[in-house]
Amino acid sequence: MVSLPDELLSRLDRRARERGTTRSGLLRDLGERELARVQSERGGVLSELLAEPGHYGGTGVGEIRRARTTR
Repeated sequence: MVSLPDELLSRLDRRARERGTTRSGLLRDLGERELARVQSERGGVLSELLAEPGHYGGTGVGEIRRARTTR
């Protein structure tokens, strides 16, 4: 079992009181927010990977063809 340091628990309790919730409610909200952030980051990376390919000068195919003919 993992235990949290007393100082961290005190800070969490203080923040929970400020928000008018419980420690469990605060931890639930923080966990949900973190998981949503990670999901959003992954979605951004996935969108970037699936985006239309860019134009990078167009010489790659020619270089490959030249390499094949010189073998």
